[in-house]
Amino acid sequence: ELISMTDLTLDGADAGNYQFTAASGTTTASITPATLTVTGFTAQNKVYDATTAATVTGGTLGGVIGADVVSLGGLSGSFADKNVGTGKTVTVSGGTLAGGDAGNYQLTAASGTTTANITPATLTATGFTAQNKVYDATTAATVSGGTLSGAFSADVVSLTGLSGSF
Repeated sequence: ELISMTDLTLDGADAGNYQFTAASGTTTASITPATLTVTGFTAQNKVYDATTAATVTGGTLGGVIGADVVSLGGLSGSFADKNVGTGKTVTVSGGTLAGGDAGNYQLTAASGTTTANITPATLTATGFTAQNKVYDATTAATVSGGTLSGAFSADVVSLTGLSGSF
């Protein structure tokens, strides 16, 4: 950045012996972005999807000067593992700045943890076959077959313990 210098004065014991012919000049210097921090983010609960991806919302910027217009976006999160559970740790990272004054700031690495839940995904079972039987004074039925749909391709899930009644 170009800096204009005006109203220069002399100082010192012998300053009275000198004068400026022009009390102005220029020089250059740099202005570096101010650093912002992020707090107050929240991870959203999700239904099991075989990934550790987490949706992170919120987040408050700390360090914005005066009425500068700066907003936060782009936070990402990752569950510690992909499995169903409550109060699971989510690690938060990333973050981008937007707004008219965003260029005057830099974001410290948005990092930290929060918690969220992963609830079970729903599976559908179809294609069962009930076996005919000879009367035996019960309503018990023998059931076989069945196909599960809705499981993620890398997951190992099978259907067992089939039972039925007439």
